[in-house]
Amino acid sequence: MQSFRTELENPVVEQDIIDLEKKIRLFREGLIHDEKFRSLRLARGIYGQRQPGVQMIRIKLPFGKVTFRQLLKIADVADEYGSGNLHLTTRQDIQMHYVSLDRTPELWDQLERDDITLREACGNTVRNVTSSPDSGINPEEPFDVSPYAHAVFSYFLRNPICQEMGRKIKISFSSTEKDTAFSYIHDLGFIPKINEKGERGFKVLFAGGLGAQPFLAHPVHEFLPEDQIIPYTESVLRVFDRYGERNNRNKARLKYLVQKLGLDEVLRLVDEERTANKSKSFKIDLNTVPLPEPPPVLEAEATEAEGTPAYQHWLATNVFEQKQRGFYGVYIKVRIGDIRTFMARELVAAIQPYVADEIRITQNQGLLLKFVRKEALPVLFEKLNALGFAAPGFDSIADITTCPGTDTCNLGISNSMSLAATLEELVYEEYPHLIYDKDIKVKISGCMNSCGQHGLAHIGFHGSSVKANGKVVPAVQVMLGGGTVGDGEGRVSERVIKVPSKRATSVLRVVLDDYHSNAEEGETFHQYYDRLTKDHFYQLLKPLADLTNLKDEEYVDWGHEETFETAIGVGECAGVVIDLVATLLLEGEEKLGWARRSYEAGAWADAIYHTYSVLVNTAKALLLDKAVNSSTQAGVIREFDANYVDSGEVQLNGSFSDLVLQINKNEPTEQFATTYLEAAERFYLEMKAKREGAFQ
Repeated sequence: MQSFRTELENPVVEQDIIDLEKKIRLFREGLIHDEKFRSLRLARGIYGQRQPGVQMIRIKLPFGKVTFRQLLKIADVADEYGSGNLHLTTRQDIQMHYVSLDRTPELWDQLERDDITLREACGNTVRNVTSSPDSGINPEEPFDVSPYAHAVFSYFLRNPICQEMGRKIKISFSSTEKDTAFSYIHDLGFIPKINEKGERGFKVLFAGGLGAQPFLAHPVHEFLPEDQIIPYTESVLRVFDRYGERNNRNKARLKYLVQKLGLDEVLRLVDEERTANKSKSFKIDLNTVPLPEPPPVLEAEATEAEGTPAYQHWLATNVFEQKQRGFYGVYIKVRIGDIRTFMARELVAAIQPYVADEIRITQNQGLLLKFVRKEALPVLFEKLNALGFAAPGFDSIADITTCPGTDTCNLGISNSMSLAATLEELVYEEYPHLIYDKDIKVKISGCMNSCGQHGLAHIGFHGSSVKANGKVVPAVQVMLGGGTVGDGEGRVSERVIKVPSKRATSVLRVVLDDYHSNAEEGETFHQYYDRLTKDHFYQLLKPLADLTNLKDEEYVDWGHEETFETAIGVGECAGVVIDLVATLLLEGEEKLGWARRSYEAGAWADAIYHTYSVLVNTAKALLLDKAVNSSTQAGVIREFDANYVDSGEVQLNGSFSDLVLQINKNEPTEQFATTYLEAAERFYLEMKAKREGAFQ
């Protein structure tokens, strides 16, 4: 492929893109192993999709914020390099599909011209930092969490402590105790608080997660001062990087580290890391995310919308008054989270005169418009309605969250997007009054991994299959009773029963009809579910699980015409675990170069962490020569002492553990960076010579 050049003004970003192009060429030439290259591209937002030879590109949009210009640039890039479709995700990102790997450096370069990054959108990194989309305008918020979410994003982007973790880390900021950013299913969830002295801080939720085995997060701080959220997060990431699982990715999340070591021990390790942190206190710049300018006052436009039922339904379900008096937030319900690029352009053109230049992507795959003047609401409705973006019932039972499923995902078992569209139509046609019900959430995933968040749904489905009459039948696992309680508390939905996919519509009808008939006055869905218990719903739905009366169409999944077959590829949601003996020492040399460059730039903390990585990486290479493959960095340190130092095969001034773990016993000063780097250079060169000598 032709060598790529970029003209970006930011030399760090420019080097990132040039490095990606170089690594793609080396991969094409067979000089980088496939597994190693996969890890590298995932950390650049480049994700293999179900269709061979093309990539999904995930764009990292901190807390879902995007300007008109950025959205138009993303649409242009999706047309030039992808399929002309934008998919909104539950982590407030935008994804595009069917992109050639060789063109990804160009694509990234184009996006960066408008300050849009791909960096660390996938892979074993800190994923997109999410927040409540209404942060900054929510009338009930103690303060705007947007600058805090932005600070976390900025501080940890390209930070050496979180570039090659065992698995991903997910962080959220909710704007109020209603917890609309779902702190309880995040590795770190923050809920804003103001103490009795009027000081800002956060309640902290720790080590939650969905996936195939959901864990609810632990409350570990009722009030963490605002200047401590960066240092605390840094300590958590350091501990996770060192002690987290690296071989078995199914057990490599922070929630499993807590399960393995215990919460108290993990928190002790977190506290122990504070000495090594780059920042002991980090003042958040509250001006990094200013509120957007309201649109100008316009002359009133004649409209007939106000008197129509459609407008009144939209006004009641999709519009709310901001804390800034006289201005309104307007939600747009985006069907299955997909917007064609031409529609994105038409949308921007239609709304631009009436809304502020800031759109937020929501966790349920919609959009939030800000600072709409009251007198502009009718004409805005007409503009949105003409484009099909004025469907009522935002965040109601008619607003179903879904992942892409078998449309593009390697792990997809069933077509979750077609099912979601079908269930939404069912609600609008058969239960139109429920567009006002925002208590019940329906969520769908194409497999058990919960990318569609079925694990926190009141009524959830995930893709599966059953066998009947010698054939495979597409099925859904029905999940009930999950959802947000508030202030960091949540519920994981329970597996109730598995039924053929084509009967999911009947499941929804049966549950909704039973709720209407049996719920007591004022009873929430959670209260109703708890009172009747899981067995009631199992018995209620059991007739739908009967496989003796299958019809021909039930062997075909939603959105398909052919008979169903399970075709599951290798998933990349979690990154990959890499253990390639031949490349480890070369990687050590590369990390040594990073350490030297950081040292020369006076970035002592970064130089120290790169140095730590050199030591661990080199030890891992030597251990593999003895067929010792430890699953954590802490294990590598321990095993190197046991296999090399204790036997006298490697001579050190003390133990290897003493050498390496100086990192969390010293402040990140120039003096320590100097001695630590010098020791690592000696160790690397000696171990490299030892290994090369063994093979001569």
